[in-house]
Amino acid sequence: MDELRNIANEAGSIIITGHKRPDGDCIGACIATYHYLDSIYPDKNIKVYLENMPSRFTFLDPGMEVVSTELPVGPFDLFIAFDCSAPDMLGMAGSLFSSSKTTVCIDHHISNKGYAGKNIIEPAASSTCEVLYGLMDKDSICQKAAEALYTGIAFDTGIFSYSNTSRKTMEIAGNLMDKGIPFWDDIDKCFYQRTYTQTQLLGRTLLTSMLLMEGKCIVATITRRMMEFYGASLEDVEGIIEQLRITKGVEVAILLYETEKQEYKVSLRSNKYIDVSKIAKYFGGGGHIKAAGFTMRGSAYDVINNITEHIEMQL
Repeated sequence: MDELRNIANEAGSIIITGHKRPDGDCIGACIATYHYLDSIYPDKNIKVYLENMPSRFTFLDPGMEVVSTELPVGPFDLFIAFDCSAPDMLGMAGSLFSSSKTTVCIDHHISNKGYAGKNIIEPAASSTCEVLYGLMDKDSICQKAAEALYTGIAFDTGIFSYSNTSRKTMEIAGNLMDKGIPFWDDIDKCFYQRTYTQTQLLGRTLLTSMLLMEGKCIVATITRRMMEFYGASLEDVEGIIEQLRITKGVEVAILLYETEKQEYKVSLRSNKYIDVSKIAKYFGGGGHIKAAGFTMRGSAYDVINNITEHIEMQL
């Protein structure tokens, strides 16, 4: 099957993008698609736009030769959105979505209702990169595309440790490994290596965390003052929620990140039976059953109280 080739066949110009604050799955899908289509259609004008490129994923695009963090000039014949459950999550790329002749959305979020001209949404898939792999001709996947796909799948499965990891996921990962990618090194760069600033911020956040609901819920808050003290950026917050989630006895982990005064970006993770996507959706966000997020205004105390009320209802 080579549906991706067919999707791009009639387009002379293509813009590939994803959601705001792109993560490993989003970045992997965009870069893999570029290399795949560029090898098939070298004469097409193919652009990749992402709001930013976290440093831990730059090994997928050394020298930033593929990804641009500056919005290209449109319009385009084909707009492909990856890992983006709603059009308002496209950010600046939303203007190109509106002006493109053909629009395609490829995703795995259960909250995605289908907003593009063509929608390929598979909620049962571990990641958008897993969905994307199924749209490609396996023999046409080059090593660079394989490395990007593997990284995206590893990211969204927590290095194949989350319950969304299926036999199919592992078989796909094995097929991508057969392409000769340095998967061990990539995993180290994405998941285990930390800067000293990240280590300090992680330690401070864990130190100030609290257990609620008889130890079933853990909560931590990262304030702007903490960020300024350590000279940290939003990228340095990545991975902290997972450290909270693996606390013994915890069912739900909540991380509040202060973006503005009285405004917090909330990340939720659950382990077994709490559906955090329902909670996130209630507050205007989205995500998956065991990993979701949203933004909420109010004091940290008010935000936590509102969230825990919904957790208690499910408990």
